[in-house]
Amino acid sequence: MSELTHSRLIILGSGPAGYTAAVYAARAGLKPTLITGMAQGGQLMTTTEVDNWPADVNGVQGPELMQRFLEHAERFGTNMIFDHINQVNLQQRPFNLIGDMGSYSCDALIIATGASAKYLGLPSEETFAGRGVSACATCDGFFYKDQDIAVVGGGNTAIEEALYLANIARTVTLIHRRENFRAEKIMIDRLLERVKEGKIILKLNATVDEILGDDKGVNSVRINYADNESEILAVTGIFIAIGHQPNTEIFKGQLDMDATGYLITKGGNDGNVGATNIPGVFAAGDVKDHIYRQAITSAASGCQAALDADHYLSGLTE
Repeated sequence: MSELTHSRLIILGSGPAGYTAAVYAARAGLKPTLITGMAQGGQLMTTTEVDNWPADVNGVQGPELMQRFLEHAERFGTNMIFDHINQVNLQQRPFNLIGDMGSYSCDALIIATGASAKYLGLPSEETFAGRGVSACATCDGFFYKDQDIAVVGGGNTAIEEALYLANIARTVTLIHRRENFRAEKIMIDRLLERVKEGKIILKLNATVDEILGDDKGVNSVRINYADNESEILAVTGIFIAIGHQPNTEIFKGQLDMDATGYLITKGGNDGNVGATNIPGVFAAGDVKDHIYRQAITSAASGCQAALDADHYLSGLTE
Protein backbone atom coordinates (compact mmCIF):
# COMPACT_ATOMS: atom_id res chain seq x y z
CA MET A 1 0.00 0.00 0.00
CA SER A 2 1.26 3.50 -0.83
CA GLU A 3 2.42 5.86 1.92
CA LEU A 4 -0.45 7.42 3.86
CA THR A 5 -1.07 11.16 3.64
CA HIS A 6 -2.15 12.21 7.13
CA SER A 7 -4.57 14.98 8.11
CA ARG A 8 -6.09 15.82 11.45
CA LEU A 9 -9.50 15.97 9.75
CA ILE A 10 -10.69 14.54 6.46
CA ILE A 11 -14.01 15.47 4.93
CA LEU A 12 -15.49 13.11 2.36
CA GLY A 13 -17.80 14.76 -0.14
CA SER A 14 -18.05 18.05 -1.98
CA GLY A 15 -21.70 19.02 -1.71
CA PRO A 16 -23.08 21.77 0.55
CA ALA A 17 -22.44 19.66 3.66
CA GLY A 18 -18.82 18.87 2.83
CA TYR A 19 -17.85 22.35 1.72
CA THR A 20 -19.54 24.00 4.70
CA ALA A 21 -17.77 21.61 7.06
CA ALA A 22 -14.51 22.58 5.35
CA VAL A 23 -15.14 26.31 5.80
CA TYR A 24 -15.83 25.94 9.53
CA ALA A 25 -13.03 23.45 10.12
CA ALA A 26 -10.48 25.57 8.26
CA ARG A 27 -11.50 28.69 10.17
CA ALA A 28 -10.98 26.72 13.38
CA GLY A 29 -7.40 26.03 12.34
CA LEU A 30 -7.86 22.31 11.70
CA LYS A 31 -6.30 22.45 8.22
CA PRO A 32 -8.86 19.97 6.85
CA THR A 33 -8.46 17.85 3.78
CA LEU A 34 -11.55 17.55 1.60
CA ILE A 35 -11.72 14.60 -0.79
CA THR A 36 -14.25 15.49 -3.46
CA GLY A 37 -15.46 12.11 -4.70
CA MET A 38 -16.34 11.41 -8.33
CA ALA A 39 -19.34 13.75 -8.45
CA GLN A 40 -17.69 16.99 -7.36
CA GLY A 41 -20.36 19.45 -6.26
CA GLY A 42 -23.00 16.78 -5.63
CA GLN A 43 -26.58 16.83 -6.89
CA LEU A 44 -26.67 20.61 -7.34
CA MET A 45 -24.32 20.25 -10.31
CA THR A 46 -27.28 18.89 -12.29
CA THR A 47 -29.70 21.56 -11.07
CA THR A 48 -30.21 24.67 -13.16
CA GLU A 49 -32.04 27.37 -11.21
CA VAL A 50 -31.66 27.28 -7.41
CA ASP A 51 -34.29 29.77 -6.32
CA ASN A 52 -34.49 28.97 -2.61
CA TRP A 53 -30.90 29.57 -1.49
CA PRO A 54 -31.20 32.29 1.19
CA ALA A 55 -29.99 35.76 0.20
CA ASP A 56 -29.68 34.91 -3.50
CA VAL A 57 -32.79 36.94 -4.22
CA ASN A 58 -32.55 36.47 -8.00
CA GLY A 59 -31.70 32.78 -7.83
CA VAL A 60 -28.45 31.10 -8.79
CA GLN A 61 -27.40 28.30 -11.12
CA GLY A 62 -26.54 25.08 -9.28
CA PRO A 63 -23.01 24.75 -10.73
CA GLU A 64 -22.32 28.43 -9.99
CA LEU A 65 -23.39 27.99 -6.36
CA MET A 66 -21.16 24.95 -5.94
CA GLN A 67 -18.21 26.82 -7.47
CA ARG A 68 -18.72 29.52 -4.85
CA PHE A 69 -18.78 26.82 -2.14
CA LEU A 70 -15.49 25.47 -3.48
CA GLU A 71 -13.81 28.87 -3.59
CA HIS A 72 -15.02 29.68 -0.08
CA ALA A 73 -13.51 26.48 1.31
CA GLU A 74 -10.25 27.10 -0.55
CA ARG A 75 -10.07 30.70 0.71
CA PHE A 76 -9.45 29.46 4.26
CA GLY A 77 -6.84 26.93 3.24
CA THR A 78 -8.74 23.67 2.83
CA ASN A 79 -6.55 21.03 1.21
CA MET A 80 -8.64 19.95 -1.78
CA ILE A 81 -8.00 16.49 -3.22
CA PHE A 82 -9.80 15.18 -6.28
CA ASP A 83 -10.09 11.50 -5.52
CA HIS A 84 -12.71 8.83 -4.89
CA ILE A 85 -12.45 6.76 -1.72
CA ASN A 86 -13.32 3.10 -2.21
CA GLN A 87 -12.13 1.50 1.02
CA VAL A 88 -12.03 2.60 4.66
CA ASN A 89 -10.78 1.13 7.92
CA LEU A 90 -12.42 2.80 10.91
CA GLN A 91 -11.39 0.10 13.37
CA GLN A 92 -7.88 1.47 13.90
CA ARG A 93 -6.38 4.83 14.89
CA PRO A 94 -5.73 6.88 12.90
CA PHE A 95 -8.50 6.03 10.45
CA ASN A 96 -7.30 4.73 7.07
CA LEU A 97 -8.84 5.52 3.69
CA ILE A 98 -7.84 4.20 0.30
CA GLY A 99 -8.77 6.01 -2.90
CA ASP A 100 -8.24 5.62 -6.61
CA MET A 101 -5.33 8.08 -6.52
CA GLY A 102 -3.84 7.70 -3.06
CA SER A 103 -4.08 6.54 0.54
CA TYR A 104 -4.95 8.75 3.49
CA SER A 105 -5.22 8.74 7.28
CA CYS A 106 -6.89 11.07 9.74
CA ASP A 107 -7.71 11.54 13.41
CA ALA A 108 -11.30 12.59 12.71
CA LEU A 109 -13.57 12.02 9.74
CA ILE A 110 -16.68 13.81 8.45
CA ILE A 111 -18.73 11.79 6.00
CA ALA A 112 -20.69 14.00 3.63
CA THR A 113 -20.95 11.64 0.67
CA GLY A 114 -24.62 12.44 0.11
CA ALA A 115 -27.29 10.37 -1.56
CA SER A 116 -28.07 9.68 -5.18
CA ALA A 117 -31.57 9.95 -6.57
CA LYS A 118 -32.81 6.73 -8.09
CA TYR A 119 -33.74 7.06 -11.73
CA LEU A 120 -35.57 4.87 -14.18
CA GLY A 121 -32.48 4.14 -16.24
CA LEU A 122 -33.70 5.71 -19.48
CA PRO A 123 -31.11 7.48 -21.66
CA SER A 124 -33.66 10.27 -22.15
CA GLU A 125 -33.49 11.02 -18.41
CA GLU A 126 -29.89 12.10 -18.89
CA THR A 127 -30.70 13.91 -22.13
CA PHE A 128 -33.29 16.11 -20.44
CA ALA A 129 -31.71 16.38 -16.97
CA GLY A 130 -32.28 19.95 -15.84
CA ARG A 131 -34.49 20.59 -18.87
CA GLY A 132 -37.69 18.96 -17.69
CA VAL A 133 -36.42 15.97 -15.71
CA SER A 134 -35.99 16.45 -11.96
CA ALA A 135 -35.82 14.41 -8.77
CA CYS A 136 -36.71 17.27 -6.39
CA ALA A 137 -40.12 18.95 -6.41
CA THR A 138 -39.23 21.51 -3.75
CA CYS A 139 -36.13 22.45 -5.75
CA ASP A 140 -37.68 22.78 -9.20
CA GLY A 141 -41.46 22.82 -8.82
CA PHE A 142 -41.67 26.62 -8.96
CA PHE A 143 -40.57 26.60 -12.59
CA TYR A 144 -43.66 24.64 -13.66
CA LYS A 145 -46.29 27.06 -12.42
CA ASP A 146 -49.60 26.53 -14.29
CA GLN A 147 -48.09 23.82 -16.49
CA ASP A 148 -48.98 20.15 -16.97
CA ILE A 149 -46.39 17.86 -15.40
CA ALA A 150 -45.93 14.25 -14.29
CA VAL A 151 -44.59 12.43 -11.23
CA VAL A 152 -43.33 8.84 -11.26
CA GLY A 153 -43.62 6.62 -8.19
CA GLY A 154 -46.03 5.06 -5.72
CA GLY A 155 -44.60 5.55 -2.25
CA ASN A 156 -44.80 8.36 0.29
CA THR A 157 -42.20 10.40 -1.55
CA ALA A 158 -44.06 10.29 -4.85
CA ILE A 159 -47.37 11.23 -3.25
CA GLU A 160 -45.77 14.03 -1.25
CA GLU A 161 -44.20 15.38 -4.43
CA ALA A 162 -47.49 15.13 -6.33
CA LEU A 163 -49.39 16.93 -3.57
CA TYR A 164 -46.77 19.65 -3.38
CA LEU A 165 -46.72 20.15 -7.13
CA ALA A 166 -50.53 20.18 -7.32
CA ASN A 167 -50.40 23.55 -5.57
CA ILE A 168 -48.15 24.93 -8.30
CA ALA A 169 -48.86 23.19 -11.60
CA ARG A 170 -52.07 23.18 -13.62
CA THR A 171 -52.29 19.39 -13.46
CA VAL A 172 -50.08 16.63 -12.09
CA THR A 173 -50.22 13.15 -13.60
CA LEU A 174 -49.01 10.50 -11.16
CA ILE A 175 -47.62 7.45 -12.97
CA HIS A 176 -47.38 4.27 -10.90
CA ARG A 177 -46.49 0.79 -12.07
CA ARG A 178 -48.92 -0.92 -9.69
CA GLU A 179 -52.62 -0.73 -8.92
CA ASN A 180 -52.11 0.11 -5.24
CA PHE A 181 -49.85 2.66 -3.59
CA ARG A 182 -47.10 1.82 -1.11
CA ALA A 183 -47.79 4.81 1.10
CA GLU A 184 -49.42 5.71 4.40
CA LYS A 185 -53.20 5.78 4.36
CA ILE A 186 -53.38 9.45 5.27
CA MET A 187 -51.18 10.27 2.29
CA ILE A 188 -53.36 8.23 -0.04
CA ASP A 189 -56.49 9.93 1.31
CA ARG A 190 -55.01 13.34 0.60
CA LEU A 191 -54.03 12.20 -2.86
CA LEU A 192 -57.54 11.00 -3.67
CA GLU A 193 -58.98 14.32 -2.55
CA ARG A 194 -56.85 16.13 -5.11
CA VAL A 195 -57.82 13.54 -7.72
CA LYS A 196 -61.49 14.37 -7.12
CA GLU A 197 -60.67 18.04 -7.58
CA GLY A 198 -59.06 17.30 -10.93
CA LYS A 199 -55.63 18.58 -9.87
CA ILE A 200 -54.02 15.14 -9.91
CA ILE A 201 -54.58 12.50 -12.60
CA LEU A 202 -53.73 8.86 -11.89
CA LYS A 203 -52.12 6.56 -14.44
CA LEU A 204 -51.89 3.17 -12.71
CA ASN A 205 -50.36 -0.10 -13.89
CA ALA A 206 -48.20 2.08 -16.10
CA THR A 207 -44.49 2.59 -16.63
CA VAL A 208 -42.57 5.31 -18.40
CA ASP A 209 -41.26 4.04 -21.73
CA GLU A 210 -39.64 7.23 -22.99
CA ILE A 211 -39.28 10.91 -22.18
CA LEU A 212 -39.75 13.01 -25.28
CA GLY A 213 -38.79 16.57 -26.12
CA ASP A 214 -36.74 18.93 -28.25
CA ASP A 215 -34.09 21.62 -27.84
CA LYS A 216 -36.38 23.53 -25.48
CA GLY A 217 -36.78 20.54 -23.14
CA VAL A 218 -39.40 17.93 -22.29
CA ASN A 219 -42.74 18.17 -24.08
CA SER A 220 -44.27 14.73 -23.55
CA VAL A 221 -43.90 11.29 -21.98
CA ARG A 222 -44.78 7.93 -23.48
CA ILE A 223 -46.13 5.39 -20.99
CA ASN A 224 -46.89 1.70 -21.37
CA TYR A 225 -49.71 -0.06 -19.52
CA ALA A 226 -49.71 -3.60 -18.19
CA ASP A 227 -52.05 -4.63 -21.03
CA ASN A 228 -49.40 -3.47 -23.55
CA GLU A 229 -51.36 -0.38 -24.52
CA SER A 230 -49.40 2.86 -24.70
CA GLU A 231 -50.21 6.55 -24.35
CA ILE A 232 -48.39 9.82 -24.89
CA LEU A 233 -48.93 12.47 -22.22
CA ALA A 234 -48.32 16.12 -23.04
CA VAL A 235 -46.21 17.39 -20.12
CA THR A 236 -43.42 19.93 -19.79
CA GLY A 237 -41.76 18.30 -16.81
CA ILE A 238 -41.43 14.92 -15.14
CA PHE A 239 -40.36 14.34 -11.54
CA ILE A 240 -38.80 10.97 -10.72
CA ALA A 241 -39.80 10.10 -7.15
CA ILE A 242 -38.78 6.48 -6.70
CA GLY A 243 -36.42 7.15 -3.81
CA HIS A 244 -32.80 7.97 -3.02
CA GLN A 245 -29.83 5.74 -2.28
CA PRO A 246 -27.35 7.00 0.33
CA ASN A 247 -23.73 6.71 -0.72
CA THR A 248 -22.69 4.57 2.23
CA GLU A 249 -21.70 1.24 0.69
CA ILE A 250 -18.06 1.42 1.81
CA PHE A 251 -19.10 1.96 5.45
CA LYS A 252 -21.27 -1.15 5.78
CA GLY A 253 -20.21 -3.36 8.67
CA GLN A 254 -18.42 -0.49 10.40
CA LEU A 255 -21.00 2.26 10.94
CA ASP A 256 -24.57 1.89 12.14
CA MET A 257 -27.17 2.37 9.39
CA ASP A 258 -30.91 2.11 9.06
CA ALA A 259 -32.59 -0.47 6.85
CA THR A 260 -32.14 1.68 3.75
CA GLY A 261 -28.47 2.50 4.31
CA TYR A 262 -28.66 6.00 5.85
CA LEU A 263 -26.09 6.57 8.60
CA ILE A 264 -27.51 6.69 12.11
CA THR A 265 -26.26 9.63 14.16
CA LYS A 266 -26.69 10.73 17.73
CA GLY A 267 -28.99 13.72 17.23
CA GLY A 268 -30.36 15.55 20.24
CA ASN A 269 -29.63 18.90 21.82
CA ASP A 270 -26.42 18.27 23.72
CA GLY A 271 -23.93 18.45 20.86
CA ASN A 272 -22.46 15.69 18.70
CA VAL A 273 -25.58 15.80 16.53
CA GLY A 274 -23.78 14.11 13.65
CA ALA A 275 -21.77 11.65 15.73
CA THR A 276 -21.83 8.05 14.53
CA ASN A 277 -21.24 4.94 16.63
CA ILE A 278 -17.48 5.36 16.22
CA PRO A 279 -15.95 8.26 18.20
CA GLY A 280 -14.34 10.75 15.87
CA VAL A 281 -16.51 9.84 12.87
CA PHE A 282 -19.29 12.28 12.02
CA ALA A 283 -21.92 12.38 9.30
CA ALA A 284 -23.50 15.40 7.62
CA GLY A 285 -26.03 16.08 4.90
CA ASP A 286 -28.09 13.70 2.81
CA VAL A 287 -25.99 10.71 3.84
CA LYS A 288 -27.91 10.77 7.13
CA ASP A 289 -31.06 12.67 6.14
CA HIS A 290 -33.80 11.10 4.04
CA ILE A 291 -36.48 13.59 5.09
CA TYR A 292 -35.44 17.15 4.22
CA ARG A 293 -32.73 16.70 1.56
CA GLN A 294 -32.22 20.42 0.97
CA ALA A 295 -28.98 22.26 0.27
CA ILE A 296 -29.57 24.55 3.25
CA THR A 297 -30.17 21.70 5.72
CA SER A 298 -27.10 19.87 4.40
CA ALA A 299 -24.98 22.98 4.82
CA ALA A 300 -26.25 23.42 8.38
CA SER A 301 -25.36 19.86 9.33
CA GLY A 302 -21.92 20.34 7.79
CA CYS A 303 -21.41 23.27 10.17
CA GLN A 304 -22.51 21.13 13.12
CA ALA A 305 -20.21 18.27 12.15
CA ALA A 306 -17.22 20.59 11.85
CA LEU A 307 -17.85 22.19 15.24
CA ASP A 308 -18.23 18.77 16.86
CA ALA A 309 -15.10 17.47 15.11
CA ASP A 310 -13.16 20.47 16.41
CA HIS A 311 -14.39 19.72 19.94
CA TYR A 312 -13.41 16.05 19.53
CA LEU A 313 -9.93 16.87 18.24
CA SER A 314 -9.41 19.40 21.01
CA GLY A 315 -10.04 16.62 23.50
CA LEU A 316 -7.33 14.49 21.88
CA THR A 317 -4.69 17.18 22.32
CA GLU A 318 -5.58 18.45 25.78
